[in-house]
Amino acid sequence: MAQRHHHYEAAFEDFLRASGWPYIPVNEGRQAIFAGHRVKSFDFLVYPPGNSAWLVDVKGRKFPYRTGRNRRYWENWVTSADLESLRRWETVFGTGFQAVLIFAYLLTEDNARLPVSRLHPFRDRQYAFLRVGASEYAAHARVRSSRWGTLSVPGASFRSLLRPAYEP
Repeated sequence: MAQRHHHYEAAFEDFLRASGWPYIPVNEGRQAIFAGHRVKSFDFLVYPPGNSAWLVDVKGRKFPYRTGRNRRYWENWVTSADLESLRRWETVFGTGFQAVLIFAYLLTEDNARLPVSRLHPFRDRQYAFLRVGASEYAAHARVRSSRWGTLSVPGASFRSLLRPAYEP
């Protein structure tokens, strides 16, 4: 297993190994250049059984995310650069490859709101891995912060788009 600095990515890689799915970790430190523009790398090339290969960008979030006394569920923001890079990679790889966002949720307390029956234990923590196609996400996304270049999908729409990562 490659050294992963982010525990969300390390947990997802452990999930892939436990699932027995072929995958290739991508060196995130290197960026490709297409038409004179740097393009952010994705995190993993995954070959789930009986499906298109996935160009995966892992998005780690806490579930729920706490701000003071408040709990926020279904944090799902991404940057517009994330989506643009995934779109470009999908074009480069072509037919048979799908850009996918994997939301790796670290369970911090109640998991009753999660639509998955299978959690993944990793380093004494529990994770839920949910996926959505990058193009589906982009079609429903709204600007969250123009200053930071972030987008998000409203909660109900986001939940309707999600699929457990273990279901290819």
